[in-house]
Amino acid sequence: MTNLLPVLDRAAANVPASLERLFELVRIKSISTDPAYKAEVRRGAEWLVTELRALGFDATVRDTAGHPMVVAHHEGATADAPHVLFYGHYDVQPVDPLELWENDPFEPAVRDIGGGRRIITGRGTSDDKGQLMTFVEACRAFKETAGELPCKVTILFEGEEESGSPSLKPFLEANAAELKADYALVCDTNMWDADTPAISAGLRGLVGEEIVVKAADRDLHSGYFGGAAANPIHILADILAGLHDETGRVRLDGFYDGVEETPDDVKATWDKLGQTADKFLGEIGLSIPAGEKNRSVLELTWARPTAEVNGITGGYTGDGFKTVIAAEASAKVSFRLVGKQDPAKIRDTFRDYVRSKIPADCSVTFHAHGGSPAIQLPYDSPLLNKAKEALSDEWPNPAVMIGMGGSIPIVGDFQKMLGMESLLVGFGLSDDRIHSPNEKYELRSFEKGIRSWVRILAALAAR
Repeated sequence: MTNLLPVLDRAAANVPASLERLFELVRIKSISTDPAYKAEVRRGAEWLVTELRALGFDATVRDTAGHPMVVAHHEGATADAPHVLFYGHYDVQPVDPLELWENDPFEPAVRDIGGGRRIITGRGTSDDKGQLMTFVEACRAFKETAGELPCKVTILFEGEEESGSPSLKPFLEANAAELKADYALVCDTNMWDADTPAISAGLRGLVGEEIVVKAADRDLHSGYFGGAAANPIHILADILAGLHDETGRVRLDGFYDGVEETPDDVKATWDKLGQTADKFLGEIGLSIPAGEKNRSVLELTWARPTAEVNGITGGYTGDGFKTVIAAEASAKVSFRLVGKQDPAKIRDTFRDYVRSKIPADCSVTFHAHGGSPAIQLPYDSPLLNKAKEALSDEWPNPAVMIGMGGSIPIVGDFQKMLGMESLLVGFGLSDDRIHSPNEKYELRSFEKGIRSWVRILAALAAR
């Protein structure tokens, strides 16, 4: 299909009805972490299946050991049309503390907040019901205008994303042949700003480790034993302090194996975004970047690996003072990975380093807390460039290719288990207050998000 104008016009004309459909979905209290809402989560899945069937999808609710998945299929306009797998999640975070909400979190509405901005309020409007519905409504605009979709589309909607996705990997393993496509489309991401769409070309990977250092067989009196007995807090502090050198680089042997420098043209594009250390850190009361020296904050958070201490426990931490040498001390450490860093190798290297610091009469145990590799798509990927052109046609500013400091394990699973590149495009904003009271989604993001997916599907079909 070369003439998109009728489809775009239909998407715009549908907005009032599209909003009502989104409101129906938001009213369903699909809180996956709370067993009390199990029936509501299923109701969300069933609602989506009904909507997708009305659009001509072969849609079903798929039971899992936890909450159900929604799987739907629709043929493309031609037999050789590209095949895309669209992923989103219909479950939401709890709403606590309820008293901080300005409106009922499950009674969505459109509000004018001044400055020409109108927002859709309610839990899940941005994360992720509003986002996934932009794609569904884009499909609706195609079907109502042309009677067909330009691409073959498979949809996977998850009901456990906000509770750790325990059923997702087993489901992918069991249904790999059915879910395999040319590309995966993931909508659970943000724009750079309200006028600038973004494509996330990279996601940092993750290794989580908990270490427990044990010394004496009980807490000791620090006067009687101090100076003679090993102190596990001292040992732990030495371990953690030794993770970085004076330039902010991680000291572990081979840690930077597989880490490539960001291309100069990409860094130049990031520099044009105008982000500075003062702006980025000023919002949280800081001003001095703490990572590797002589790198921008965007490079530090999008394209460089890290080692961070997330928690330390040991000894007496209650009110008052207790003069003890603790029997044990523990820390939780996470590594964000980039490029081709190997999570298993990083974990093993870290453990070897820790063991080398443990005195002979002390011991250490380890507890793994997940691990996933980084995802990095080539910046010259045809998939990314087609999407970039399509988004740039819709929004005031050209689309930018960015990185993401966090991790989205599903993207790694799509790549590793199904052999698919993922296109990460979303229309959320940083002030959408996801996971917090008063979550919102910009009405403009919803409207132009629908039109953006219309353009992206057409662009992918024109291969």
